[in-house]
Amino acid sequence: MKPAERLTEYAAVRFRNRTVAAGVAFCAAVTLTACGSSDNSDEGKAPETSPSASSSSPSATSEPSLSSREVAEKAVTDAYARMWDEQVKAYAKADPKGTKLSTYSAALAWAQTKNDLKGLKEKGIVTTGEPTHEVKVTGIKLDKKVPSAELTDCVDTSNWKFVYRKSGKAVAMPEDRLKSYVTEIQAEKWGKQWKIVVEKPQDRAC
Repeated sequence: MKPAERLTEYAAVRFRNRTVAAGVAFCAAVTLTACGSSDNSDEGKAPETSPSASSSSPSATSEPSLSSREVAEKAVTDAYARMWDEQVKAYAKADPKGTKLSTYSAALAWAQTKNDLKGLKEKGIVTTGEPTHEVKVTGIKLDKKVPSAELTDCVDTSNWKFVYRKSGKAVAMPEDRLKSYVTEIQAEKWGKQWKIVVEKPQDRAC
């Protein structure tokens, strides 16, 4: 498969699963504000009782902490999302310079990306738009010397186009190519940073 064809089959970007804790914190803040408003609106109550009642209320306690596995899953999916943020920037100019791709990818994944970008640059091809995806962690091992994780992504490249830089003309692609397909990912934690080390696009739709 030619580099341009492989890349169109091999894309995913921007996680929409940002922190759940932020939503919980927001709800907690709304709850506390509502309680405060209710107490202050009652002119018959002694004001000094409201703070103590609020501080002792179970709803005002700190939100439940995430497990170590949940924290790790959030970290690895965030690294994958950030890798694609940088990858889209690189493909848009067919050059990894000025991006942070090497921060979030390594080993085979990083080598393959550099090889693809080199091929696209030689052919004068860049990208417009960006792909979308739905990713989930399918396995994670935190008790190893080098923690690792496996993810599965459903990639949709419908809005990610390959064009010739000079003319802006779309690059011809096979009509029967999959626009939505499965990609399997392997990640490892190097020091404090999760890195994507392998990406394997699968020849099946999702």
